[in-house]
Amino acid sequence: MYRIAGPNEYLAITGMGIRDIKLAKKAFIIWPLQHSARFDVSPVNYTFDVQAMSSEKLPFILPAVFTIGPRVDDNESLILYAKLMLSHDKHSSHVKELVEGVIEGETRVLAASMSMEEIFKGTKEFKKAVFDKVQLDLDKFGLLIYNANVKQLVDVKGHEYFSYLGQKTQMEAANQAKVDVSEANMKGAVGAKIREGQTLQNAAKIDADTRVVTAQRQGDGKKEEIRVMTDVKIFENQKEADVAEANALLAKKKAGWSQLTKLAEVEAAKAVSIREAELQTEVENRNAITRTAKLKAEMLTKASVEYETKVQEANSLLYKKQREADAVLYEKQKAAEAQKAKSEAAFYASKQAADAELYGKKKVAEGICELAKAEGYYLNTLMKELNGNYAAVRDYMMVSKNMFKEIAAINAQAVNGLQPKISIWSNGKGSGQEEGDGVGGMKGIADIYTMLPPLMKTVNEQTGMLPPAWLGTLTDAGK
Repeated sequence: MYRIAGPNEYLAITGMGIRDIKLAKKAFIIWPLQHSARFDVSPVNYTFDVQAMSSEKLPFILPAVFTIGPRVDDNESLILYAKLMLSHDKHSSHVKELVEGVIEGETRVLAASMSMEEIFKGTKEFKKAVFDKVQLDLDKFGLLIYNANVKQLVDVKGHEYFSYLGQKTQMEAANQAKVDVSEANMKGAVGAKIREGQTLQNAAKIDADTRVVTAQRQGDGKKEEIRVMTDVKIFENQKEADVAEANALLAKKKAGWSQLTKLAEVEAAKAVSIREAELQTEVENRNAITRTAKLKAEMLTKASVEYETKVQEANSLLYKKQREADAVLYEKQKAAEAQKAKSEAAFYASKQAADAELYGKKKVAEGICELAKAEGYYLNTLMKELNGNYAAVRDYMMVSKNMFKEIAAINAQAVNGLQPKISIWSNGKGSGQEEGDGVGGMKGIADIYTMLPPLMKTVNEQTGMLPPAWLGTLTDAGK
């Protein structure tokens, strides 16, 4: 008589004295006309792979895990949940199919109104919209979404949209990394060459300046020494002729030293120019290589983007052609089915007509058989009545069938247009015999009877037929 519910359970009491359902954690008395049942209110995890399709007709799979349970703080929701659980277990397929149907229905409706890009970029908003719409439907059953975890969108087999999108992003990142590496290598190589060129230029300049200063210092020392020696020579050889020669030699030496100095300066300047030209050429070559690498990277990136675009366009065109081919195939299948049904109907009609014709022919044959049986019975009866006299039966049938009349008509038609010989038979009496000679009115009948024997003789000779027995018989010609 005493009922207690567990920590995660409630008692649902129905029966006498209770209008609908009474919920309680414990009940002291359960009356005989009342019924109590425990139901669990702990949440349950439901795992789904919801298949949906975007507004561009691109299918995808939305893996989701929902933790769903009753609203324990709302008595009306708890009563709705109790009604659902008392007829079905919360782990049963009925409850799972109910929740899955609500989630899939709302997800598909929402996904059909959004593009794939909107779903992918606004995943958070998409999930929130799905949860809000699903919660509205679950409120009807007193259920509450305690937690929902939606995983990353997954491609449907045969429609690798996200795979291609990931490949595109990966290729773009790889190409950008290659471009960055090429630019870094270019900057390093160019900077190194610039530093080397500057070092060589500064060293060449210092060497040239050193040579010039050295030459100048040497020239000054030489000049001083020559001047002293010249003074001595001039002092010693003032009046000697060697002064002129010494002066000439001194002038030659000065010219040679000047030439050497100028040559050294020119060589130093040209060497610097040559080195500058070589370094400039090297820099231009490096710049050309760098520009070539940059152009290659740009062309490769552009080619990759064009390739991805062409692939997407080809996939779209292929999908469109597949749908068109499916539509044509469906129409052809329906036409073939209609043609098949028409052929079957025609075959059935032909069969019925053939059956009817066969039935009619069978009935005609049966009628002919019955008629033959009746004629056979008629002939058998006639033979019995005539004591088996075949000639009498034959003669009777010929008379009844008007055979003699037909024979006469055929003979008349055969001799029509001819000039037959006409035989006149008489019994030997003169044609001028008076009627008062004992014959009277029977003369005409007597003449007909006198004509019958020669007529039957002629018919027998021409056709081979004998007169009926009741009419008479023919004798041999010699008798």
